[in-house]
Amino acid sequence: MFLRRFLIGKIHRATVTGAEVDYVGSITIDQDLLDASGILPLEEVEVWDVMNGSRLTTYVLPGPRASGEVTLNGAAARKVHPGDQVIICAFASCDGATAPPAEVRVVIPDAQNRVERVMTYRVDPATGAFLRDDATGR
Repeated sequence: MFLRRFLIGKIHRATVTGAEVDYVGSITIDQDLLDASGILPLEEVEVWDVMNGSRLTTYVLPGPRASGEVTLNGAAARKVHPGDQVIICAFASCDGATAPPAEVRVVIPDAQNRVERVMTYRVDPATGAFLRDDATGR
């Protein structure tokens, strides 16, 4: 038996609002973004900085709703800067015979980190075809 990792939630190009080195560690994310993406508090996420290419793995802490907060804490704060855009992804490991999740939500925030749009990634279980839907139905 082997495990495969599948994307289960994504926040695409959020703007970093803070970097707090003197903190135990993690990334704090506005609860509205977490709800829209399906990412849960304490879940492991990968964070990819679009501006400088750095990548890191950490866990999520919920930030206040409607705050727009996306703050890297602890050592991770040295890899990003306020104003950088980041991609935040959560993954799940599944048995090698298991199909990918039926649906993955991809949140596109606006410049203030409010939910602007939610796209859906799907894989057709019958054909294996990748399908992408966004709020406009494309």
